[in-house]
Amino acid sequence: MKTKFLKYGVLSIAAMVSVIAVKAQQTADNQQERYNNYDVVKKDAAGRVKETVHTFYKDHEYKFELVNGKINNLYVDEEKIAADKYTEYADVINRIKEQIRLDKIQAKKDQQQAMKDQAQARLDQQQALKDQSQAKIEQADALKDQAQARLDQEQAEKDRVQALKDQEQAVRDQAQAKLDQEQAVKDQEQAKLDQKQAEEDQRLMKEMISDLVKDGIVPDEKSLVSVTLNSTEMTVNDKKQPDDVFARYKEKYSRWASGNFSYGNEGNFRGVHMSRRDE
Repeated sequence: MKTKFLKYGVLSIAAMVSVIAVKAQQTADNQQERYNNYDVVKKDAAGRVKETVHTFYKDHEYKFELVNGKINNLYVDEEKIAADKYTEYADVINRIKEQIRLDKIQAKKDQQQAMKDQAQARLDQQQALKDQSQAKIEQADALKDQAQARLDQEQAEKDRVQALKDQEQAVRDQAQAKLDQEQAVKDQEQAKLDQKQAEEDQRLMKEMISDLVKDGIVPDEKSLVSVTLNSTEMTVNDKKQPDDVFARYKEKYSRWASGNFSYGNEGNFRGVHMSRRDE
């Protein structure tokens, strides 16, 4: 089974995150192949480049990471491969990486060609407008030559101009409706992302509260008033936690520790707040 790899796109959120996903072409027997996914994550804080690849290649599923070019966490058909066996898969991993590189090059070429096509389309449109303008002038000259029908033709011209204005307005209305629809889709997608992140934060917060009770830091959930966690310290109910406790929670809840995380449970407020370090 021959798999055509990735067309790709880039999405930047906080640290630069790219997610690439394409649907493979159909095989000769018209059997639809599965999806290929390719993620690239650059962590600015550590200065490392982490590549995560998930793809189907020659009837096998491969998932692995490359941290600064070094393979890590290799899975083949959902089976984790021991590190001492990575060399057995070096050839196929290199083929996958090479195909990704080639696809990026091709995608850049396609983008350049699309820009050229767009520029030509604009030139064609400008020429069409010039031709239309010239046609109007010639039509006006013809109307002047028709003395007896001049009044009727003038009225017809007024009607024609109004029709053009109505048509132009309809085109503008259609374009605005399209923009509104696209914005609505974007808003809906963002709402889904926000909801998903909120659900994940809620799940993690429940897990953290459970850890705090289990570790004896608070006796129960009701007694927890506040929690803060960042890269330098952790407080619970405004009390700074020992270094060993801070280290454990910093490692387990690393995404929160990388920013300024706080949780409040006082009065009418109960929730999680996250902000960047420079806020």
